[in-house]
Amino acid sequence: MKTRITEMFGIEHPIIQGGMHYVGFAEMAAAVSNAGGLGIITGLTQGTPEKLANEIARCKDMTDKPFGVNLTFLPTVNAPDYPGLVRVIIEGGVKIVETAGNNPAQVLPYFKDAGVKVIHKCTSVRHSLKAQSIGCDAVSVDGFECGGHPGEDDIPNMILLPRAADELEIPFVASGGMADGRSLVASLALGADGINMGTRFIATKEAPVHENVKKAIVAASELDTRLVMRPLRNTERVMTNDAVEELLRIEKEKGADLKFEDIIEQVAGVYPRIMTEGDMDAGAWSCGMVAGLIHDIPTCKELIDGIMAQAEEIITKRLAVFQNA
Repeated sequence: MKTRITEMFGIEHPIIQGGMHYVGFAEMAAAVSNAGGLGIITGLTQGTPEKLANEIARCKDMTDKPFGVNLTFLPTVNAPDYPGLVRVIIEGGVKIVETAGNNPAQVLPYFKDAGVKVIHKCTSVRHSLKAQSIGCDAVSVDGFECGGHPGEDDIPNMILLPRAADELEIPFVASGGMADGRSLVASLALGADGINMGTRFIATKEAPVHENVKKAIVAASELDTRLVMRPLRNTERVMTNDAVEELLRIEKEKGADLKFEDIIEQVAGVYPRIMTEGDMDAGAWSCGMVAGLIHDIPTCKELIDGIMAQAEEIITKRLAVFQNA
């Protein structure tokens, strides 16, 4: 299947694995890329330029297919060495970067000069248009269903994707609620050029996370995520657990007086304990409503091949019936 996204990134299938904290290691990215999609290493999980350079080299040892690096720009007192991270991405020969968080305008000239394609994660049409105007090559449009940060507008993809298609000239992929061939065909019908999957890729054989995490996703329904940090306008969709329910209790109790420090125990530094050690009640971790559509733990190749086969069948059989009726 050829789309503007497969052509732009030189990949076989229009399926991208989004950058995920303590998930997007070389093993994950290489497995997705080898299966014909676009794998993504999560830059801030590595933290330092030296570690990221090493992870890029490891990924190159595992695949000769295109892969990217996610670089999330966060408002923080102790900012990562962003110039150093940008430098090692370029020096490592990576040609695709997924940016997220704050406006990436300050790094775009460096990536442009090095021939790096940039796809920016956006949760609204206005942010997507801004990304287009500053020179991003593509955008990932994230609907309200998505795990992680869905923004503050609460617009689901059935509305957000066609709105983006109406306004954008650059290609975009649909993110949030993506799990199978039905997701892909629906996204294409609504104007996207592919899909971005996060939660679905955690529940794969190659995902370098604890088995407890994968089992939790498979066991969950679409009702098992919660929105936290809404009062701080830093909304995050996470899997419910004891720590998350306690976090929500604190938010309700504090009301308008809530400060980040009040919930720091539930949200700060918890990912290694969850993703690596499998402590499922350690704190809040990003998970999409799409968990309700995830019932197995395939290899990345099995997953991507299955998505493409199902999409092909929907297009050539189910939809063709209506055309000929």
